[in-house]
Order: sequence, then C-alpha cells, then structure tokens
Amino acid sequence: MTRTTPPRPLDVASVFPELAGTSRTATRLHPRPGAPTVHESSVGGPLLWPAGEPWASCSQEHDAPFELNTPEEVRTLRRILARDVWTDEDHAEVSRIHAGHDPSLLPEGPHPLIPVAQLYARDVPGLPFPEGTDLLQVLWCPFIDIEDQSGSEAVQLRWRRAADVAEVLVSPPEPAYVGTSELVPLPCVLHPEQVLEYPAEHDLEPELAGRIHRWDEDGATGYRGALSVAPGWKAGGWAAPFTFRDSGGPAELRCARCSAVGEPLLTLGHTEWNGETESWRPVEEAQGASATPTEVTVGRGYTLQFYACPADPRHPPVTVMQ
Repeated sequence: MTRTTPPRPLDVASVFPELAGTSRTATRLHPRPGAPTVHESSVGGPLLWPAGEPWASCSQEHDAPFELNTPEEVRTLRRILARDVWTDEDHAEVSRIHAGHDPSLLPEGPHPLIPVAQLYARDVPGLPFPEGTDLLQVLWCPFIDIEDQSGSEAVQLRWRRAADVAEVLVSPPEPAYVGTSELVPLPCVLHPEQVLEYPAEHDLEPELAGRIHRWDEDGATGYRGALSVAPGWKAGGWAAPFTFRDSGGPAELRCARCSAVGEPLLTLGHTEWNGETESWRPVEEAQGASATPTEVTVGRGYTLQFYACPADPRHPPVTVMQ
C-alpha cells in the first residue's frame, strides 16, 4: 500500500514571501513492519552485503547496559507484546527477558553492528550518492549512545553499486547481546514519498522567525507542526526542529575529517505523527494506527539526524539528537 501525505493546510510561502525558494525535497520513507529482502530498500532489514567483505563492527568501549539481551530475545519479546492474549508461558518469558543477563557476559569487542537502513537510489534519488554508487547502507552499535557521534565507528555508512555484489552474505553476524532493544529496528518495508519542506525556525533569519512565531501565537496553523519539516523517518530535506537544545539553534555540524559543514542525510523521527504533527498522517492510515512502526527510540523519544559531508559522502557521518 502506498502512503500519501495530505496537502499542507496552506501555502506558507504566500503568507511569508521570504520563504519562496527555500523549500527542499525530502523523501518520507514511511517504514511499515514487513519482510524486506536484500534487493529492497528497508529499515532493519537484510543488507546486500558482499560475501567476501568483513562485516562492520565497533571496538569502542561499551558502558554497562541497563538491560543485556540477545537479539533473539528482543525479537521474541516483540512477538509476545504484539499478541492480544498472553499465556502463562508468555508472562514468564517476558519477565525473564526483562530481567536481562549479567553484564559480565558481554564479550570483549569488536562487536558486530546491526542494520539500520538500506536505501536504493531508485527510491531516494535526492541523496548524495557518490559517483558510481546506487545503494546506501546504515549500521550502528546497539550499545553506544548514538546521538552526538562524530566520526565514530559506532555509526557507519556503506555506499555501494548494487550490481557489483555478485555473491551476497547469507548469514551476517549479530552481536551476542544488545544494550538496549530500542536501538534494534523492527524489519520494515518502505513506501517512499517525496514531499516539500520549509526550514525549521532555527534555520531562518531571526526577524522572519520572530514574525512566524508571533503568527503562530495568534492561532494560525502551526508552522513547526504542519508547514515546515516532515516528521518520521526521511531522507534529505531540512534539519528537524530542535526540541530541547539551546534556543539559539544548532551550531554548525562539521565533518570530523575535513570540517565541511554537514548536510541532512537521514532523519529518524520517533513518530510519524503526533498531536502537533497530525496533519502529516498519511491519508491511508486509519485513526489509531501505530505512529511508531520501527520501534526505534533515541533518548526519550527525540529525533536522530545524520549529517553527511558534502565534500565526500563517504566520510563518517555526524549524528545529533534533537
């Protein structure tokens, strides 16, 4: 099923002409639980990984996790939680999984990373694919605080030419344990949709941002929630609104290798819509449908954004939670 974002409540550039020319195209990914293959774009799905290439790993020091579970226990817990009726065995299994394992069982690194996203150029043509590539793969470590990583091996990108992968790795390694199930995406198929976005207020000139803020306070359609940046998982577009940081807005996010100012590459929003962003709920979604399909939560439900180096997208990304 396709996913279609409703038209914006109004043309905000007609109200604020200074916004004309500032729109960017973003691709809302609309992940939904499913069984993607290596030949499809996905969240948390299998990757088109060459059989002869070492799997991505992280050797950084891991803090003692609050819960230590195996990847299979994470999957089992989700299957049980999705059931309408639980048996006594289900209750016992949930209690056992929540109790976790002794952190001393965590083996020394390096630890295999887990797939976060796989994006084919045919589905997200606006991404800065390096010449000769048509596939982006994103992996991360389910122990490290993913936010505010700059040049860290805890978050890795792979840019590939899909046709070069002659033999696919059938059984990729998994970490023995994960530190938090909230960093393990539920496998999801994607329903990409291109939308236009306008800058968040922190990316506007202060005078214009002030007028828009006063306009919002007068009871008009909310700029942040309905007229600027799309919520949820998306590729490209504008940076997400800052929700808890300095009111002065973000500092420039620079590449750790060459200091180029990063550009938004991938945004992982906790929800596809909420009370403030209800107008972005796809028309195909019924009232009461889940707005958190991937089951990924960063921090306390904030948005995680990856910034790519415009000089060389192969440089490690900068990540920021906002």
